[in-house]
Formats: sequence, structure tokens, C-alpha cells
Amino acid sequence: MRLVAPRLLAQVTKELLSVWRDPKSRFFLIGPPLIQLFVFSFAATLDVRNVDIGVYNRDSGSRAYELVSRVAAASFVRSLHPVHGRADLRRMIERREVIAVIDIAESFSRDIDSGRAGKAQVILDGRRANSAQIVLGYLNGIATSLGAEFSGSIGASGESAAVRHWFNPNLIYRWFVVPSLGGILLTFITLLITALSIARERELGTFDQLLVSPCTPIEIIVSKMAPALLFGTALGMFMAAAGVFVLAVPFTGSFVLLLVSMLVFILSVVGIGLMISSVCSTQQQAILGAFAIGVPAVLMSGFATPVENMPRVLQILAQAIPLKHYLIILQGSFLKSLPPSEVFSNAWPMVIIAFVTLSAATLFVRGKLQ
Repeated sequence: MRLVAPRLLAQVTKELLSVWRDPKSRFFLIGPPLIQLFVFSFAATLDVRNVDIGVYNRDSGSRAYELVSRVAAASFVRSLHPVHGRADLRRMIERREVIAVIDIAESFSRDIDSGRAGKAQVILDGRRANSAQIVLGYLNGIATSLGAEFSGSIGASGESAAVRHWFNPNLIYRWFVVPSLGGILLTFITLLITALSIARERELGTFDQLLVSPCTPIEIIVSKMAPALLFGTALGMFMAAAGVFVLAVPFTGSFVLLLVSMLVFILSVVGIGLMISSVCSTQQQAILGAFAIGVPAVLMSGFATPVENMPRVLQILAQAIPLKHYLIILQGSFLKSLPPSEVFSNAWPMVIIAFVTLSAATLFVRGKLQ
């Protein structure tokens, strides 16, 4: 028993040095994740900016002029294009010169002044479905705010409702995407480090020497966990700090709870990576296996589409994905001061995943010893 601690320490030291002494590994651990965090924070966005909109204004009244002025002054609009007829409208849409055309009826101002609803039609380019729907939402917001100032509302009658967006009042998409990117990048880095660990030793021919050493399967697994746990935690904390201090994303939760959740999350991903590594013979196979697991995990984690919108079978499978639970904790810690009870309810599934995957990886290594 006295030899266990020095033997384990020697294995952990060897694993850390094997990763850190390799210049390519150092760059892979530090460079790409930070570059991707800053690039994707601005590139991966659903905000629509710099769009061209056509205006087919058949009304010469002041109400129509006010609507056109408000649209022209909107931050998402690059320029307005006057439309001179139905043929011109069709040509602009077909040639993708505009993403939407506002068709203002002749009686628009007269109807509003009479207390009725003014009629304005929005024609969208359906080939750009997502962007077109977002632009429609922006235009509806302009019409609603403008209708509240008129005696009657635009497009609807009755009282107007005030909309308030909790946790992200200005709907800044970067506030959502930066914490999520931190979890996604941490997933791939941790997965690749551990997936390559055993596969690299097999490819180099040193894994057989490790099997005949006095080390037990548990010691081998613990030593393989150390680099991912150390580098992953440091990288995760650095990306969180960059999100707060560089990208100005508010952090309202508990740092301690986030750190504990991050450690549990890394362990669960490490278990998956070690399972991949234990069944792969080469590093190329390990990389392919990591991406074969990582890409579906991101797609089913709720980052791009809500898990509740997926088929029931995929919702069940998503519960076995650590990233799904970690993103809830990560986003909640940044924006909504997630209470400890909610953190725990999303952390305990990751504990189970970590226990199952690490146990399976240990069994795989033990099978190689027999």
C-alpha cells in the first residue's frame, strides 16, 4: 500500500509531461480553443444585421412616412429600396436584392386617423427562412411600438402589451452563445485529450509495457484522467473569465458551484474519452471516434435547438449526454443566478454518467491485462 501513492504519482507525472512536452499538444490545448471562442462569439449568432428592405409605399400620408422612417432608422437595416410596382417587387425578391418588401396600402394613414387598423403587408424571401423570420419579428416590433403612439395600433386593434425579456433584456445573442461555446469547446478538448491517451501508447508500442508494469487498471485510468482534468479545468476557467472580462457577459451565479459542476462534467467526458481510447488501436481511430461522439452530442445538447422540440426517443438519449446538463448550469450561472437546487438537479446525472463511463473504461483496461 505504501508503494501505491508514489507509483500513481509517477504515472500522473508521466502523463502530464507527455502532453506538455509536445509543442503541437501545447498549441492544440491553448491556441485553437481561445481563437474559436473569440471568433465564434461574433460569428455564431442569430442576430440579423445589414439587411436590405424594399418599400412599396402606395400611401402619401404622414403615418406611412413615419413607418418608413422608423424602419430606415432601425439598426438592422442597411438600406431601403423604393419599389415602383408589383413587377419591381417580384424582381427584387427573385434577385435577392432585398430580404423583405413592405407593401403599404393606399388607405394606411386614413385608416389609422379614423381609429381603424392600418394595413401593411410584409413579403419575405422564403429561401432565407431563418433570417426572414427574424426580420419579420424586428418589423413587427417596430409596428407595435409605433402603433402604441398612434390613436390606433398598426395591424391590430386594442391595447398594446409591454414586452420584457428576463435575464437578457436587450436580447444580446452573445450573452447566450459565449457560455455555450465554453461548454462545447471544453467538451471537444477534454474528449480528444483522453481519447488519444491510450491510443497513442498503443501506436507507439508503450502500452504493452504499461500492462506488464505493477500499475493496476484503476491507477492507469486515474493517471490518464489527470491531464484532461487539469488542463480542462484551467481552460474552462480561462474561457469563463474571458467571457466575463473581455466579452462583457454578466456572471450572476456562484463561482464555487460552477467550478464543482465543471469538475463533474470533465470527469463524465473523460470517462467517455477513455472508453473510446481503450477500444481504438491508433490515434486516427481515436480522433474519428471522438468526433463521432462529440458532434451528435453538441447537436442533441440543446445548444442549437431545444431538447423539448426533439422526438421523444432523442429526448431520452439526450439525458445521457453530459453537455446537455452542463449547458443548463453554465448558462444559468452566467445569466440567471441558478439556485443550488437547480445546479444539483443537473449535476447528479453527470455524476452517474461519470461513474458508468469510468467504470466501463476500467473494465476495458482490466480486460487487456487478462
